[in-house]
This record gives sequence, C-alpha cells and structure tokens, in this order.
Amino acid sequence: MIKKVALAVLLTVFIALLSGCHTVHGVGQDIESAGESIQKSAD
Repeated sequence: MIKKVALAVLLTVFIALLSGCHTVHGVGQDIESAGESIQKSAD
C-alpha cells in the first residue's frame, strides 16, 4: 500500500515538473528548487 502511494506521489511530481517547464534547463531549476525545499524542511 505504501509503495503505491509513493509511486503515485512520484508520478504526480514528475508530471508537474514536466508541465511546469519546457526546457532541460527549466527541469534542472525545478529539481533544484524542490531539493532546496526538502532540505529546508529537514532543517
């Protein structure tokens, strides 16, 4: 059950990233900002 939820969340994030930017550079920026927000929440 947890694996299905995690997969659904990952797919949702992936789709959001793809729809939010149209270039490889944009994907890098989106991933970087997502990583920074995860890092801030961990602190």
